[in-house]
Amino acid sequence: MKKHLLFVLFVFTSLFGISQQLYMEYGSTISSFDYENSQGQPLDNLLSKSKSYFGMGYRHTLNKAKTIFLRGGVNYNNYGAIGSENSVDNYFEWDVSYLGIKGGADIKLFEYNDFRFFANGSVAYEFLVRGTQTINNDVFNLVGEPEFNNNILFLRAGVSMQYPISTGTAIVAGYNYGSSILINSGISAEKLNINAHQFGIGFIINLPTCYCDF
Repeated sequence: MKKHLLFVLFVFTSLFGISQQLYMEYGSTISSFDYENSQGQPLDNLLSKSKSYFGMGYRHTLNKAKTIFLRGGVNYNNYGAIGSENSVDNYFEWDVSYLGIKGGADIKLFEYNDFRFFANGSVAYEFLVRGTQTINNDVFNLVGEPEFNNNILFLRAGVSMQYPISTGTAIVAGYNYGSSILINSGISAEKLNINAHQFGIGFIINLPTCYCDF
């Protein structure tokens, strides 16, 4: 885990030198899990849970028209699901947290008065920093367990709205949907994929070297 944290810190500080804006975001994640046991049988009646997420990073204008922006940063996501299997009278619950490195792009769609609307896309490499699986009254720590790969690749897409609140700061609200596309099954052949809806609000702040307008 220390290697992962050092790598996240290295990427984050490296982006500072080439970026023009700082962004921060916080919001709610509504996640659902697609789970198969080692026999390939799915657990169909898993319900979504609402958790929180936080992200921050840097943004850089890619063209003179300021219609395409590249993003890079770190994110901390919490995911969860709950369910039961009546045939064997079992209760299940997952509660996991992932730290990740995210890169992506914002593409301006249109603007109306001072409002600007963007389409967003990103890919994130995330690794498990905290996680538990509850089966009935038994709680299992998922960190380091061979049944689950602790690293996932997450693809997200969504839309956002930006509005200036000063000459150097804008407030942003957005929505995105994402899904994990890579989780190693491990030695037990259990499979777990995560789907997530995220609703968030945040700020974009111009750095001193940026002569960007909102």
